[in-house]
Amino acid sequence: QVQLVESGGGLVQAGGSLRLSCAASGRTFGTFTMGWFRQAPGKERGFVGAISWLGGSTRYRDSVKGRFTISRDSASNTGFLQMNSLEPEDTAVYYCAARRGIVTTMTADYHYWGQGTQVTVSS
Repeated sequence: QVQLVESGGGLVQAGGSLRLSCAASGRTFGTFTMGWFRQAPGKERGFVGAISWLGGSTRYRDSVKGRFTISRDSASNTGFLQMNSLEPEDTAVYYCAARRGIVTTMTADYHYWGQGTQVTVSS
């Protein structure tokens, strides 16, 4: 099995930046897609972005394009979500997740989940 551990959440002013990390351990992770999701109060968990095991194929939800960047270090099985120009609408619990196979956008497609980390953006 795969364990995912997140870090980097916190409180930030609108326009600021945060960098989330997701450390994976357990099974060989190199062939896994790593995704990021978020859940705001009263909302369903939704897709933020994802990166393929090759590290060169990424996909983002429209609202974060140009502001968020996903990367991964295959050698250390660590994923990163760099969030710039944060807006109050970005406030949510953020989760990293992993799945076998290609990049997808649906929560049900992902097999393993981190514990979640709170991101709060004030205005």
